[in-house]
Amino acid sequence: MGSEKLLLVDGMALLFRSFFQTAPSGRFMINEHGVPTNAVHGLIRHLFAAADKIRPTHITVCWDMGKDTFRTEMFDSYKAHRPSPPAELVPQFALAQQATDAFSLQNAGVKNYEADDCIGTISKRAEGIETYILTGDRDLLQLLGEHHYVWLLQTGYGNWKAYDASLFREEYGIEPAQFHFVKALMGDAADGYPGVKGIGEKTALKLIQQFGTIEGVLNGLDQLTPSVRKKLVEGTEMLRISEKLAEIHCDVPLDWTFDKALFSGTDERARQFIEENGMKSLIRLASHTGYTEEDPFAVY
Repeated sequence: MGSEKLLLVDGMALLFRSFFQTAPSGRFMINEHGVPTNAVHGLIRHLFAAADKIRPTHITVCWDMGKDTFRTEMFDSYKAHRPSPPAELVPQFALAQQATDAFSLQNAGVKNYEADDCIGTISKRAEGIETYILTGDRDLLQLLGEHHYVWLLQTGYGNWKAYDASLFREEYGIEPAQFHFVKALMGDAADGYPGVKGIGEKTALKLIQQFGTIEGVLNGLDQLTPSVRKKLVEGTEMLRISEKLAEIHCDVPLDWTFDKALFSGTDERARQFIEENGMKSLIRLASHTGYTEEDPFAVY
């Protein structure tokens, strides 16, 4: 589709990362209303640092919409052990979406689904469009494709590990679409699902390199060592659940169109938001001109 480029932003990942990058030093940047703003500051800075590099014509920021999703219905322990977010982060959830909206960025989220699923759904609808996913979450590597790239945040602003499908194949020895099988076998401590007890990433990767899918692994049990076979037989039920938990759902009933995601720069609302919320360090971004073909260098 010509020179159009879509940037999909994992809002939750950027918000949490931005908060914890500054929280240890107590830099919560509390404004005159008594509201901390450090995470929102970081989110906007991370987002535009990547956008300035990618120069997207269209941007959508995706969000989780509450704790309960189809995954928590399927498995009680899913993300259940995670500690409650720090008190200084809580008021920034709503503020973050107000910020992205004020900066003329489209927000997307659907109750019962995670931001990952919204990103997966949009990237599927945007097939054929050059699409960049900005996140800190390796799970999204399963969405890599011919025109789809994943930029994983590293420490500091403007630092990412930029993946395309060929780099992923080189590193993992499998296709991106097989990555959730690996996650299902090894589990995910952060998300609270165990996978198969005793199987780590190395073994999980070897199994998928050899058999291709979970079904393939279970059909090939007789080719495995007695110890791995025993672990898989004992863990089959949990493995099947983990497979469903690990896979990004790409069919979310999302009210999203490519046209609505058009980013043609910020307007007066950004400046107003910055003033109202005491975020002066973002002022240089308040008059962003967007990334149009006619204007190859955004001036702000």
